[in-house]
Amino acid sequence: MDHAAVLALFDRELREDARPDGPDARVERIGPVVRQTAPRHGWNGVVWSGLGGAAEPGERREGGPDPRGTDVDMVIAAQIAYFTGLNREFEWKLYGHDLPAGLGQRLVAAGFTPGPEETLMIGEIPELRLDTEPPKGVRIVPVTDRAGVDLMIDVHEKAFRADASWLRHQMLDRLTAAPDTMVAVVALAGREPVSAARMELVPGTRFAGLWGGGTVDAWRGRGIYRTLVAHRARAAAERGCRYLQVDASSRSRPILERLGFAPLTTTAPYVYVP
Repeated sequence: MDHAAVLALFDRELREDARPDGPDARVERIGPVVRQTAPRHGWNGVVWSGLGGAAEPGERREGGPDPRGTDVDMVIAAQIAYFTGLNREFEWKLYGHDLPAGLGQRLVAAGFTPGPEETLMIGEIPELRLDTEPPKGVRIVPVTDRAGVDLMIDVHEKAFRADASWLRHQMLDRLTAAPDTMVAVVALAGREPVSAARMELVPGTRFAGLWGGGTVDAWRGRGIYRTLVAHRARAAAERGCRYLQVDASSRSRPILERLGFAPLTTTAPYVYVP
């Protein structure tokens, strides 16, 4: 896999040409920024910014037009004003290769709070090692209705120790309005939900995203996470996808590397609360 070429394809298909990730979301390009506006339980934020050639405040380029409209701080302030006007908390999703250098520091200076850094990992599906099965007594079942969503949310809240009501709303919306754009699964040990994950498909692109993979404490280290990755990878291949994309934590990165995923850059959420 040509890492630079795949990263450029990722930027173009999933960021610069982003599609709404929910039935009530809207994506628009405003100057150098691509942003999504969604209901409160959806994802609101900046997914891409073309600030690589932006000017520093007060700078004029010799022989060129007045660059004040592309000053980095002005662009940041405009997004704050827009989402604050909607009374929306929002995220500026920043990647390690985004320009200009120091954009993260500028966001912090403007009032954003950085979240944990993760690794953007991408795997070319035909090259992945997917020969894994769940441990004895565990079965993988699809999430197709409200009862399945409830099982998935139960796992999510136990595994990540965080409220997941926002995810319940998002999943129910998607299952109702666009079920073909999501594959969600729960691992059951008997009747007990012990692990869960979802995959989001982006029509018109070669990518599918793996999200929310989590396992309750008592069942970690038994290969369930690998099994859920393999299950979703096979489902993506059946739907014509070529690449899988994951924002990997430090815990999941080594597992994904053993399966054949490659680390391409870092990513971190910068969150602004009005």
